[in-house]
Amino acid sequence: MSSERVDLPLIINGADQRAVRCEAAVMAHRHGHVLGDAHLASKSEVNAAIDAAARAWHDWSKWPWTDRASIFLKAAEMLSGPWRDRLNAATMLGQSKTVHQAEIDSAAELIDFWRFNVEFMRRLYEDQPISALGVWNRSDYRPLEGFVLAITPFNFTAIAGNLPTAPALMGNTVVWKPAATAKYSAQLIMRLLQEAGLPDGVINLVYGDGAEVAEIALADRRLAGVHFTGSTQVFNSIVRAVGSNVDRYHNYPRLVGETGERTSFWLTGALTLPHWLQQSSAADMNIRGRSVLRHLGSSYPPPYGRH
Repeated sequence: MSSERVDLPLIINGADQRAVRCEAAVMAHRHGHVLGDAHLASKSEVNAAIDAAARAWHDWSKWPWTDRASIFLKAAEMLSGPWRDRLNAATMLGQSKTVHQAEIDSAAELIDFWRFNVEFMRRLYEDQPISALGVWNRSDYRPLEGFVLAITPFNFTAIAGNLPTAPALMGNTVVWKPAATAKYSAQLIMRLLQEAGLPDGVINLVYGDGAEVAEIALADRRLAGVHFTGSTQVFNSIVRAVGSNVDRYHNYPRLVGETGERTSFWLTGALTLPHWLQQSSAADMNIRGRSVLRHLGSSYPPPYGRH
């Protein structure tokens, strides 16, 4: 895979779409090594992805939950078998993970997401209100009316695969914007889902500038939800944008965000100096310095802490 330079098109309504602008997808640890060329969505392509999601919603939202579940269970089975090494390799090349880091992320965790999400869906649908004698109370769990915008991070392929598929499993349709430095693995996830039988338009993959894609999608009156993992600053800007557009939406969009920032950490005197240095370096340089936890400061007791 590392010897190839692949084409990374947008995937809209199940079809490959190529744009005027392209951007190289490079190795995180060797920027001169180009893995592929990603096509960047313009306003017209983002709108096309939204339109495709809106059209697909009419059929997909009416599918029996067991039929929806079967697609993602099949995807999990494929990832546990023939697709495992391919997605792990894409994560290692594009996001600079070790073989161990890739295996517990892009394979094991994403497989768990797809399988456990089906179990959680089953439990949710079984959770019904109590009915007294002569009365039948029932809750009907309906998909959101509109499209969900999924914006996913670079650091976990499993999260990138989970954020668009979790709402899709529940009958929603999605516009998926992956991180700029996770284009390669995102493309493989989409190909896997297509091979597993995901209908056209249920998930639409768009590469591009995050702010540009979000500005277009958040202004669309059909926005029904946002599924996000990334920085607190970016998610705050999404909340502000939705708030400023709230009068134009068909419904109140549901916003789900997991955020984080750089932080400090403390190491106690129970560690020797070599261990302290090793742990500090590991926290700073995990995934070539692109981990969730970044070292802004540490505290160590004397005598080392005074130097």
